[in-house]
Amino acid sequence: MDQTLTGFTNVQRLDPDIIVALRYATPHNFTHQVIYDFTTAIIRTGTAHKLAKASEIVKQQGYRLKIWDAYRPVSAQRRLFEVYPDPEFVAQPNPNFSHQKGVTLDLTLAHPDGSELTMPTAFDDFTAAAHRDAPRTALQEKNYQRLDTAMTTAGFVGYVNEWWDYRDTEMDAYQPLAADPNDYA
Repeated sequence: MDQTLTGFTNVQRLDPDIIVALRYATPHNFTHQVIYDFTTAIIRTGTAHKLAKASEIVKQQGYRLKIWDAYRPVSAQRRLFEVYPDPEFVAQPNPNFSHQKGVTLDLTLAHPDGSELTMPTAFDDFTAAAHRDAPRTALQEKNYQRLDTAMTTAGFVGYVNEWWDYRDTEMDAYQPLAADPNDYA
């Protein structure tokens, strides 16, 4: 079976210049709670190769990708949905969708020193200002377009309600995950 469709990869193994700052591994997120206890960003192997391509594009412009979230276990998704049960911004738990399938990333652009660029909103801003078509300042728009162009060129599509959320355009090609019984306990 094709490992790019079944396996997972640590994104920093493909590109150590990608910054990983998983927000749900800390209380620095909208729940103010630690949602999961790991700090390694893993995604499906094919998705990781696309991310490495996006990273190369932004590095050529003098920037770095900074990942706030990658693969997210169903148990973590359940906790997020319990805190904020609005499917417009937080999907219902499903092992074969989005972050839980390992094909979606929440990310932004950073300077070489790791400091974040000015973007449309803060991460997990659940307002209309976070929508991809929301009005923004010229600087916010310029930085958002840099990120969006790199990600779409590499094979991702953005979620309409969150400027930071990108899914692999081939997400349906990936093998379904076997549900972890602990996720449904």
